[in-house]
Amino acid sequence: MMLDYLLRLLLLVPLVGGLAFGTLWLLRKLQPGLSGFGQRERAVRLVDAIPVGATGRLAVVEFADKRLLVAISRGRIEKLAEAPAPKFSLPDADA
Repeated sequence: MMLDYLLRLLLLVPLVGGLAFGTLWLLRKLQPGLSGFGQRERAVRLVDAIPVGATGRLAVVEFADKRLLVAISRGRIEKLAEAPAPKFSLPDADA
């Protein structure tokens, strides 16, 4: 009787865990706005951000082929600098 219980336990626990993992993986793949099928191109992209002080932050934001350096603090956003976004091209794999 105890052996029957342990065999069922050893079979069902990994099965339930695998089903939970598979469900979460599938949900992540099909969720719109995240990675996968529902991903769309955004007009604004955060390139990098670093904290400055307790409530401040410096951020580089890419928008309309420009990179903007902005200072973000409590209740205020200020543009500090602007530069064209770099264009990267990968070298040909044949060369």
